[in-house]
Amino acid sequence: MVPTEDMHIRQTRQAAVAFIVAAAATAVAGAVLFFGLQPTTDLSEDMWRYPWESSGAFVAFSIFSSGLHALVAAGVVAFGRSGAAGRSRTATRGVALAVAGTALLLVGELVSIPVRNAETSDTSATIVGGVFGVAGTLSTIGFLVLGWATLRAGVWQGWRRFTPLATGVWLTVMWFLPPTLLHGMVGVYGLCLLAMAVALYTDPAPAVATNVGEPQLQRA
Repeated sequence: MVPTEDMHIRQTRQAAVAFIVAAAATAVAGAVLFFGLQPTTDLSEDMWRYPWESSGAFVAFSIFSSGLHALVAAGVVAFGRSGAAGRSRTATRGVALAVAGTALLLVGELVSIPVRNAETSDTSATIVGGVFGVAGTLSTIGFLVLGWATLRAGVWQGWRRFTPLATGVWLTVMWFLPPTLLHGMVGVYGLCLLAMAVALYTDPAPAVATNVGEPQLQRA
C-alpha cells in the first residue's frame, strides 16, 4: 500500500504537470496571437472574434482555451492543498477566488462562441465581456490574496514563494494596459502561471504551518 503522504505528493505532482502544460500553452498561444496573427489579420478590431478571420478557427481556439482554464483551476486547487500558502482562512479564500475567476474565464470562452460574429458594441458581446470582466476581477483578487498568504506562511523559500503574488500583480497591471495588447498580456500571464506550476512540481509537499488562525511569518 502506498503511504498517504507519498500518494499526496504523487497526486500533487500529477496536477502540477497538467498545470505546467496549461500554463505553457497559454503563454505560447498568447505570443502566437500577438506576434503572429494579430499583425497580419484583416479583421476589424470591432469584431468580437478579433483577430481570428475564420469563425471555425475561433470556435476551436475557444474550446481549446476553455480546456486550459480547467487545467489551471485544477492546478490552483492542488496548490492550495499542498499547504504552500499555509492553512489560514486567507489562503482558503485566495484559492477559492482564484479558482472561481478561472472557472468564469472558462465560461467566458464557451459563451464567446455564440457571439463570435457580433461586434464588440453589440449587447450580446457586452454581456460576454462582462463575464470576462468579473472573471478577471475575481482572479486578480484571488491571486493577490493567495500571494500574500504564501508570503506570510513562510513555507516556501526562495523564488517559489513569490510566484502566486507575481501572478496577481501582473493581473493587476493588465487592467491598466490598452486592449490592443490583450493577447500579449495573456502570454505573460501564462508565464506567471508557469512559474507557479513549476514551483509546485518541484516542491509539492512543503512543511505546512499547523496553526489554525492567521499564520505568523515563520521564516525570514
